[in-house]
Amino acid sequence: MAAPSPSPHKPRRKAKRGGNGASVLNAHDQGIHSRTPSFPLAGFLWPARGVASEWELLPLILMAAGLFRWAAGLWGYSGFEKPPMFGDYEAQRHWMEITTQLPISQWYFHDLQWWGLDYPPLTAYHSWLCGKIGALINPTWFALYASRGSNDPILKIFMRATVLVSEYLIYVPAVVVFVRRFSRLSGVATWTSSVALVAILMQPATILIDHVHFQYNTVMLGFVTASMSSMLAGRYLWAAVFFVAALGFKQMALYYAFSVFAYLLGNCLFPRVNVSRLLGIAAVTAVSFALLVAPIVIGTLYDAARGIDSRPELDGPPPPLPIFQGITKYLDTDAIYYPIVEQLVQMVHRIFPFARGLFEDKVANFWCALNVAIKLKKYPSELLQRGALLATVASIIPPNLILFFRPRKLLLPLAFATTAWGFFLFSYQVHEKSVLLPLMPMTLLLAGNQGLTKNMRAWVGFANLLGCWTMFPLLQRVDLRVPYAVLTLLWAFLLGLPPTSLSAYFEEGSSLWSQWTTFFVHGFFYLAMGLWHVFEATLTPPPDKPDLWVVANVGVGAAGFSLCYLWCLWRLVVESEILPQKWVGKGTKPKTQ
Repeated sequence: MAAPSPSPHKPRRKAKRGGNGASVLNAHDQGIHSRTPSFPLAGFLWPARGVASEWELLPLILMAAGLFRWAAGLWGYSGFEKPPMFGDYEAQRHWMEITTQLPISQWYFHDLQWWGLDYPPLTAYHSWLCGKIGALINPTWFALYASRGSNDPILKIFMRATVLVSEYLIYVPAVVVFVRRFSRLSGVATWTSSVALVAILMQPATILIDHVHFQYNTVMLGFVTASMSSMLAGRYLWAAVFFVAALGFKQMALYYAFSVFAYLLGNCLFPRVNVSRLLGIAAVTAVSFALLVAPIVIGTLYDAARGIDSRPELDGPPPPLPIFQGITKYLDTDAIYYPIVEQLVQMVHRIFPFARGLFEDKVANFWCALNVAIKLKKYPSELLQRGALLATVASIIPPNLILFFRPRKLLLPLAFATTAWGFFLFSYQVHEKSVLLPLMPMTLLLAGNQGLTKNMRAWVGFANLLGCWTMFPLLQRVDLRVPYAVLTLLWAFLLGLPPTSLSAYFEEGSSLWSQWTTFFVHGFFYLAMGLWHVFEATLTPPPDKPDLWVVANVGVGAAGFSLCYLWCLWRLVVESEILPQKWVGKGTKPKTQ
C-alpha cells in the first residue's frame, strides 16, 4: 500500500489509491479543517500528524488511556459499604472465592442466594486465575464466608488491577488491530485512524461500568472485536474461536451471534459455495465449545469419583431446583453420566435466567417503556417470552439478511451494531449495562470511511452520551455522579459534541434538510437529558410516583435508542448497495469490500 502523506489533513484534489483499492480520505472527508483541527481531540494530537507509523504514537495513546482508567478507579465501586449484598464488586470477588476454595463441581451450585455464579465457564476460569494470584498476596481476601463484603483498600487496588490488566491483554490489543485493519480497508490515513483509536479507547460507558462501577465486560467485548478483526483479515477459523471465547465469557455475546453466523455463512456460499470452509468453521466451533466445557466435565467426573457431592449442605438444605425434576424422570441418577448432565443443565439454568421475568430493573428498552402504559407483569411469563422472542427476531432479521447476502467486510460494525440494538430493545432480561454491546461496534465506526466526519461523530456521540445517561440511575445508587459527569463531558468535549459544543453539526457537501433534521432531533434529546438532570437533582417526585424520574429516563432513552437502531439499519442498507442509487441520494454511494 502506498505510504500516506505525512499530513493527511491537507485537502487533495485527487485521493490517493491504496493497495486495496480504497481511496485515502482527504481532510474534508474526515471533517478536519485543512489548517486547524475542527474538534479538540484532533487538536490534542495535531503535533503528531506527521508521524509515518501508528506504532510511534501507539504507546502514548495506550498510556493516556490507561491513566484515565486508573484515575477513574480511584472512586468508589458498586456496593461499597452497602450491605447486605455489597453490589457487583462483591459478586466478582465472591466468584474468585468459590472457584479457588470449592471443588469445580460445586461452582454453579454453591449458595445461590449470595451471588451464585451465573456466567459461562470462561468467566469462572478467569475468576479462578485472579483468585489464585490474589491469594498469593493475601489469602484472607478470598476466605470462604469470612471475606464477604470486604472493603480492604489493598484488595480494591488488586481488583482494579485485574480489570485493567485483563482489558489490556484482551480488549485493547483487539481494538488496536481492528482499527488498523478497518482503517486500511476504508482507505483512512494513519494519523486519522490514531485519532479514532483514542476516541474509541476513551469511550465513557466502558470506563464507567468496568473501571468505576466494576465489571469485566471489556474481556467479552475484546473477544468479539478480535472475532470481527479476524473476519476483516479473512481468518474465519480464528473468528469462530474468538467468538466462542466471547460466548464462553459472557452470554450477552449472543447479541452478536446472528451477525457472526450470517457473515461466516455468507462467505461460505457467496460468490460460490465453499464446502471446505463451511465444514472447517463448523468443526472449529464445535471443538472450541468442547474445550470450553472440558474442565467442568472432567472436574465433575473427578469429584464424583471421589464421592464429592455437587450440592453439599454447606448452609443447611440446598434450595430446590425445579429444573431437575423433569430430567430425573428420564435419566438414571446413579449412572456415571448423570453428574455431567446435572452440571451442564445447572450451568444453562444459571446462565439463562428465564425464571426472573421479562425484566428485573427499569431499563431503557421497549418492554420497560411499554410497561409504563401497560402493566406487563399481569400477563403470563410464557406469553411475554414469546413476545420478546418474536419482537427480537423481527428486529434482527433485516440487518442479518443484508449481511448474509452482502458479506462485505466494511459492513461488519454496522450489522453488529444494528443487531445488538435489536437485542437490547426487545430481548428478554436486559440490564442497563447491556447497552455496552450495541455501543461497541457503533463506536468502531469512527475508524472507518467518513468515521470522523461531523455526521458520523454526531450519531456515534449521541448514542454514547445517551447510553451513559440511561445508566445514571444505576451509577447514582452507588454515589458515582462525579466520575459520570467528568467522563461523559470530557468525551463530549474531545469530539466536539453537545453540551460542550455544536461543532459536530452542519458541514458543507451534505443535505441541508438532513443536517437540520439531525440537529433538531438530537437537540431535543440533549435538552431532555439536561432538564432531566436539573429536575432529578432539585425536585422530589410525588409520593404516589416515587420512580417518576427513572421512568422518564426509561422513556427518553428507549426512544433515543430506537432512533440509533433505525439510523444503523439505514446506513447498513445504503452501504450495502441493495437499493438503487437514486433512492438513497447523491453522494452517498459507499466504497465497500
